[in-house]
Amino acid sequence: MTMAFDAGGDTSDEALMVLYANGDRHAALALTQRVTPRVLAYAARLLSGDRAEAEDVAQETMLRLWKVAPQWRQGETKVTTWAYRVATNLCIDRQRAKGRKRQMALDDAPEIADGAQGAEDRMQDAGRMAALEAALAELPDRQRQAVILRHLEGMTNPEIAAIMEIGVEAVESLTARGKRALAAVLAGRKAALGYEDDSHAG
Repeated sequence: MTMAFDAGGDTSDEALMVLYANGDRHAALALTQRVTPRVLAYAARLLSGDRAEAEDVAQETMLRLWKVAPQWRQGETKVTTWAYRVATNLCIDRQRAKGRKRQMALDDAPEIADGAQGAEDRMQDAGRMAALEAALAELPDRQRQAVILRHLEGMTNPEIAAIMEIGVEAVESLTARGKRALAAVLAGRKAALGYEDDSHAG
C-alpha cells in the first residue's frame, strides 16, 4: 500500500528515493515537486537564463535520478547534491556544444511574481535580476558555478565540493575569486541595478 506525500513534508529526500525504488509512485511525485524547481532555477542561471535549455537539463537530471533509484543507498550522498552534480555536467556539455556561452537577452530576464509591488518596483527588481544574471554570465564557468551554489542556492562549501568534485579549499578559492569578479562587473552597472535612486527610497 502506498501513501501520498507532501512535497514540503518531513520525509527526507533520501527516504523518498528508497520508497520510490520500492515502487511507491507517490514518493516519486513528492521528490519531483521538491527537486525539479531547484534544479531548473540552478540550470537557468548556469545557462545564462536560457529557460528552454534549463528545462531540458532539469528533465534529463530527473530521468537519470529515477534510473539510479534502484541502486540508491541512503547515507552515501544527498539527493540534491547528486542532482546538482548531474545538472552541472549537463550544463557544461551544452555550453561546450554551443561553443561559448551567450549573453542573456533581455527577454530571458526572470519573471517577477505579481504581488503587491507597483509596476515601477517590479521593473526595477526585474532589471536588478537581469543585471545580476548578465554579470554572472561573464564569470568563468567554474567561478560562476561556485558563486551560484554558495550564494544563490545556499549550499555549504562541503556540499559544493561534492557537486563540483573538487576540494573544499578549491571551492573557497573559486567562490572568493568569483565574488570579486562579480563585484567588479556590477560596480559599473549601478544604474541598471537601481542603486543610484536608493537615496530617496522610503
